[in-house]
Amino acid sequence: MTLLQVQGVSLSFAGSKVLQGVNFAVAEGAIASLIGPNGAGKTSLFNCITGFYKPQAGSIRLAGTETLRMKPHQVTRSGIARTFQNVRLFREMSVTENVMSGLHCRTSAGIIESILRLPGQRREEMMIRDFAEECLTFVGITEGWDRDATTLPYGWQRRVEIARALATKPKLLLLDEPAAGLTSSEKEDLIGLIGRIRDQRGISVLLIEHDTGLVMRVSERISVLDHGVMIAEGAPKEIQANPKVIEAYLGVEDGEASLGL
Repeated sequence: MTLLQVQGVSLSFAGSKVLQGVNFAVAEGAIASLIGPNGAGKTSLFNCITGFYKPQAGSIRLAGTETLRMKPHQVTRSGIARTFQNVRLFREMSVTENVMSGLHCRTSAGIIESILRLPGQRREEMMIRDFAEECLTFVGITEGWDRDATTLPYGWQRRVEIARALATKPKLLLLDEPAAGLTSSEKEDLIGLIGRIRDQRGISVLLIEHDTGLVMRVSERISVLDHGVMIAEGAPKEIQANPKVIEAYLGVEDGEASLGL
């Protein structure tokens, strides 16, 4: 069953074509990747899916519901969460508070209840904290929850950001270069975490990643963008052998190396 359906999405800035009639889909329960050379339009497509950019044409549906005209917070509430290329944690907020912020889209207490600290608001805040701590434990952070999140080692900050995304209770998790800046052992842990997110949480995963070796290991299906055009889709072995993909990665010889061939 298709979870995310992108059809005919085109995006331009000041006459410059960023995405051109992009079509692709992510199946429910899948781990998929979106790859391509620098400037291919991958993050721009993520920004369209999450409501930060409004394409001039096309359709984006999550479980059959059109999300293209939704605002970013509405897209999050509909079931799409994301992380970013550069870690974006709230400064002067603890690890737990950063993750709790992800549940903002699911809260029901109004401003009066919050100001007066009414029983309903206190119960909800306790539930939010408990769920945030559960998400932190799930990503492998079991201590340091009261620390300023931005003082954590970089790899841990990446995990906090993933925990915050999980706290929104998504159907689809978008990971934008989650392995960037990680050590080899941290990348191995990331591969395991991505699998557990799908297998234990039932959340579909779509990632952008330049580490194509990691992509080939973790993905069941790969889509390839080049200059805003989708040039290939398929299983990892099909993508590795696709001449258009190899050429897109800076020529045949360099392309073979960059694809881990």
